[in-house]
Amino acid sequence: MIHPSYSDLMAVINSEAEGDQKVVESRYSVVIATAKRARQLVAGEDTPLVPNAEGRKPLSIAVDELYHGLVKIVGADS
Repeated sequence: MIHPSYSDLMAVINSEAEGDQKVVESRYSVVIATAKRARQLVAGEDTPLVPNAEGRKPLSIAVDELYHGLVKIVGADS
């Protein structure tokens, strides 16, 4: 099981939102964002932004990056 949970991730991501508008409304958005970031890491498009990423799976790295605010989720209208 990957930690933090999706509800913790949603809380962290939405804490950076301005006003009452949430960045993510569902866990589906969190799953899509982490999967997209993990694919970027696998493809070698970017280097991991968290320390000690060697030997860790791309999905775990992507979750950590989102949780620590190193990667942002932006809406389609942004």
